[in-house]
Amino acid sequence: MTRDAAHLLPSTEPVTLIDSDGHPVPHVGHDMPDPQALVSAYAALIAARRFNDQANALVRQGRLAVYPSSHGQEACQVACVQVLGDGDWLFPTYRDSAAIVARGVDPVEALTLLRGDWHSGYDPQTTNVAPQATPLATHLLHAVGVAHAARLRGEPTVVMALCGDGATSEGDFHEALNFAAVFRTPVVFFIQNNEYAISVPLARQTAAPSLAHKGIGYGVPSERVDGNDVAALLTVLGDAVSRARAGEGPQLIEAHTYRVQAHTNADDPRRYRSEDEVTPWLSRDPITRLSDYLAEQGLLDDERVAACAADAEQLAERMRAGLNAETAADYRDLFAHVYAVPTSQLREQQALVADELSREEVR
Repeated sequence: MTRDAAHLLPSTEPVTLIDSDGHPVPHVGHDMPDPQALVSAYAALIAARRFNDQANALVRQGRLAVYPSSHGQEACQVACVQVLGDGDWLFPTYRDSAAIVARGVDPVEALTLLRGDWHSGYDPQTTNVAPQATPLATHLLHAVGVAHAARLRGEPTVVMALCGDGATSEGDFHEALNFAAVFRTPVVFFIQNNEYAISVPLARQTAAPSLAHKGIGYGVPSERVDGNDVAALLTVLGDAVSRARAGEGPQLIEAHTYRVQAHTNADDPRRYRSEDEVTPWLSRDPITRLSDYLAEQGLLDDERVAACAADAEQLAERMRAGLNAETAADYRDLFAHVYAVPTSQLREQQALVADELSREEVR
């Protein structure tokens, strides 16, 4: 069967609706989002930036073991959640804690994994947020599985599957795209291309014109979008979700953004990139861009700015209070969730640990 490939091609340049100076940029085929959606996005951006800053501070205080910041990528974090419905699913990566919180997960529970206390601090079944995945691209297969199951059940569920540019070099990424395309699963693959996979630049990842072009070979419609323009993200991602929900199969969106800060607190980015490379991206900050636009449109005043900042500070206070509290370790948790019905070996191991601990108490 011959298929028309024209609809698979992404735009030549990333879709932009608000430029770096906060001015609207008309783009054929993509309308500016509703003003209220942009005002809501502004509040979420402020909260996400404060979340990142507070998480970095908690790392320095020894309250988090590691934190991969999404500073500068908050527009991607906010928009991918804002376009989802209540019954949809989010499959995040290790860098998407801000998106998890924007989805409604308690900030302390969202950081429990990165604190090193537990496998996942929130319940995926009640939040419709899958556990954060540290291995690159493995969760994309799980995302496709959830989307495929929803389609078989006749449910209107859409799955938003997040990944970075480095994940596109993994086999799981390609297997997920191929399966999703063949079975027309309602999943949106959202690549946050921040130019680096730890210390490996994009040029060493691919020779393709863009990461969005990778969808063409699998029959997945693709688009490119300015990852620091929340208005363009809301429109492009919203359209992708609508198409997936309408039965048009998977969609691939590549957002062009930049990892302003280090890969994690254990990384020294000065070893593989210069400050001169980072500086231009500071003027493309998603918060400044949106706030300038909203102010020009009369949608943002000092009172609203102060209110959003206050709400964000309350979020930071909850993070500090929750992560500064000591947690009591229970050895039984090591065995409780390995199997639905514990095996004889697990029961034996638990008994051995219990015996060792009881001997320590006697001493």
